[in-house]
Amino acid sequence: MLLKSLEFKRRDGIQVKVTEIPVVTEGEHYFFQIHQHLELYLREVFASQSVRTVYSFRQYVKRRMKWKDYEAVFNQEILKHNA
Repeated sequence: MLLKSLEFKRRDGIQVKVTEIPVVTEGEHYFFQIHQHLELYLREVFASQSVRTVYSFRQYVKRRMKWKDYEAVFNQEILKHNA
């Protein structure tokens, strides 16, 4: 799973970083769902009055999506023998 992060400044001048955003291409099954959740989350973070500077998109999606869908998006392959 390839993850990315996003950094921006809010209106109050605080530098904010959103981490653990999955890279999903337009052809994939969960693209629209992840895209919508990301848009809503960024609006929430941008309008927030919190002093936090680092937010985790993965934790947000874990609370908002069905567990089956969450596992399908963030499925981590376990490598045997550290290969």
